[in-house]
Amino acid sequence: MAINFNNALGVHERAVNLRIQRAEVLANNLANADTPGFKARDIDFRAALGAAEATSQGLSMTRTNDGHIDTGAAMTERAALLYRNPHQPSLDGNTVDAQQEQATFMRNSMDFQASFQFLNSKFTGLTKAITGQ
Repeated sequence: MAINFNNALGVHERAVNLRIQRAEVLANNLANADTPGFKARDIDFRAALGAAEATSQGLSMTRTNDGHIDTGAAMTERAALLYRNPHQPSLDGNTVDAQQEQATFMRNSMDFQASFQFLNSKFTGLTKAITGQ
């Protein structure tokens, strides 16, 4: 009997990958906090994870018209990037709020750590099951 990692690991594998992508985007925002005209971006984690989950279960959206956006192609490689609406835009057009970015980055890091620990516990359980412990 073969082990299906998609069923064994659940949503956490995809969640870790999306958290890594989001960390890259948030780090880019922080690096450009003083760049005039830079627009802060982010990933809608909930929507991206839902789309990834639906795609893996075969419940992806279908295009009924050529004018519709191909959501399956957009979510397979990388999650869609969105522009963040600034609470208080600066005069130079930069929309990065450094404090908000740092808080969001920290929250994303904690969520990544939680998903990673849960994934690690899944592997530990699989290892024990294989070795008969």
